[in-house]
Amino acid sequence: MSNRYFHFTLGPVQSFVAQARRTRDFWAGSFLLSWLSAVAIQAVKAQGGKVSFPIPDGNYLCWLREGNNKHAPAPQQGCIPNRFKGLVATVPADFNAQEVAESVQLAWQGLAEAVWQQDLSHCTPQTRVIWDRQVKCFWEISWALTADGTESNLLDRRKNWRSYLPPEEAGVKCMMMDGWQELSGINTPNEKGLALFWQGLRNKGGSLKTDLREHEYLCAVAYIKRRFSRCFANLSQAMPNGWVAHGWQVNSSVPSVSYMAAAPWLANVLAVAPEQELSAFHNAAKVLTQNCYGEYDTRLACIDQALMKRGDKGLLWQVKSLDGDVFFETALDNKNRHEDQAQAQKVKHALCALRNAANKQLAANNRPLLAPVSPFYAVLMMDGDSLGSQMGHTAKQAAISESLNAFTSGVDHVVKGHSGFLIYAGGDDVLALLPVEFAMGCAYQLRQLYLDCFAKHGKGNVSSTLSGAIEYAHIKMPLGKVLGDAHRLLDDVAKDGCGRDSIAVRVWKPGGQHLQWARPWKKAVTHNKVIIDELVKDFQKTEQETPFSNSFFFNVEARFAMLQTKDKKGELALADGFDTPTIKKLIAAEYLNSGIDNKGITFAQAEERIGPLVTQCMPVKRLFEQGKEGAEDKEDFEDVNQLNIDAAHFIRFLVGKGVGHG
Repeated sequence: MSNRYFHFTLGPVQSFVAQARRTRDFWAGSFLLSWLSAVAIQAVKAQGGKVSFPIPDGNYLCWLREGNNKHAPAPQQGCIPNRFKGLVATVPADFNAQEVAESVQLAWQGLAEAVWQQDLSHCTPQTRVIWDRQVKCFWEISWALTADGTESNLLDRRKNWRSYLPPEEAGVKCMMMDGWQELSGINTPNEKGLALFWQGLRNKGGSLKTDLREHEYLCAVAYIKRRFSRCFANLSQAMPNGWVAHGWQVNSSVPSVSYMAAAPWLANVLAVAPEQELSAFHNAAKVLTQNCYGEYDTRLACIDQALMKRGDKGLLWQVKSLDGDVFFETALDNKNRHEDQAQAQKVKHALCALRNAANKQLAANNRPLLAPVSPFYAVLMMDGDSLGSQMGHTAKQAAISESLNAFTSGVDHVVKGHSGFLIYAGGDDVLALLPVEFAMGCAYQLRQLYLDCFAKHGKGNVSSTLSGAIEYAHIKMPLGKVLGDAHRLLDDVAKDGCGRDSIAVRVWKPGGQHLQWARPWKKAVTHNKVIIDELVKDFQKTEQETPFSNSFFFNVEARFAMLQTKDKKGELALADGFDTPTIKKLIAAEYLNSGIDNKGITFAQAEERIGPLVTQCMPVKRLFEQGKEGAEDKEDFEDVNQLNIDAAHFIRFLVGKGVGHG
């Protein structure tokens, strides 16, 4: 029998992953999607098929089949794409493509049953009906078979037949997954009835008390995301064709957005603060959080380094393990978050004393003082460019797969090295959480890793670049909104707006979008250093020596407005006669007038220092031509003939780490 090609996709992807109330839900969605995709791949292999693109991660599949692997640790992040093309080579005539879809459903339902038996077996038949309906009807699975290996758009065409209809849902809706009924089954909002069900679950104690917040109501799918990690290690589900789908021990501790935001500040405090103030703060916070160490298993490089310097004492570990909210005065003042305001104010007082004690130590050693803790964190999303157009070429698939596997295997090391937490790395996709000050450097290093992997494994006939989007978000921003916007920022701005191989950023305050900046990587980097990061370091050093006011940035904005007029299309454009050297001189004069001239800086020095800032404020679009086989050819760059003050605002934001921005 001639070879046939099997295409498969599992969804919904974005709504399953992005609808999250905690970073842990965010991670769980990516992990479960990857696990179910691995089940599909193994189901293909069990029928004699060979998945040729992408090449599946051998360690992941080993843990799936065996529940262990003596040669490699258990996977902790998703790394299997939810969409793949499997080459079904010389398969028997009775190959059953539908069996792959049924295997995914069987694994999902087996996991759901494990969660049910763990937590909910005491519930009423009404809750069981809701559970079974939602578990059975959630996933949309599409597949296609073809004899033509060059047909790369089959799944897109298959989706035009879409017959999936979610069930109608009555009653009170889930607080995580839009439109799905929460599990108590109460028909109308009734606080007493809802509390009876959900508080009853929390009162069972153990991890349920921390996994379910008060007044939090979830549907079956959301509940599985929240609780599957507590029973995943014991999962063993028999599958068609004689194999067994296993789970394994996963670390359910994912840093909260508040902890991620506070991490660099906390690391600095742990490195220098006296034990007396650390102990007083810890004791007060421990009472407020009812002896809960929500970040006990969280490991971030900056904090690990601080602990190492101090000898990793037990007290320091206890402080670093506290819930991230206790490091923010605004969170401590929030009565909805901390009902015991008397104790919350004790923690707030101890926090101020801790910061003052740390600053006293720093001042004694002539080191910069600590600013208040930053209320911002970063979401990094990255995606390869021009791969889809090359995937249809069978001769390129092996090289693409080898390049992507090499890239995926190196992502976690890069993210951890920048004190981040990797949510997902599979194929050409990356999703991670990072502190504000490390996000841009991490994105650039990942881009370099990606280019290196394709240069080494692309075999001379495959090329690709990597675009990125960074959302700098306030901890008060809904996480789901931030994640949803990251997709638009990546696709619409970094890729379509800048011409791919670009980086785009947005900063979100609680009131909405604060700024947006984007630039092709080749125009954002010099001498292997991100220009924005270098400018931030320069301004931070300047502020330590001679602080200058925000008036400089406001005056630059005023100058930019004067230099631009609207063209015939109603868009802003630089007025005639204002070239780059002239603009640099004008901004250098503003820089000197901000107070820097008191340190003896000459105009030439100011012009040299301010030049990179002006350049980053001048938008550029990357131009390219698509080659016959999908790769990009003839790269060039086009000046947009505008000035974007958001580049200056972005630097100012990074200099202060967002403190004072909401």
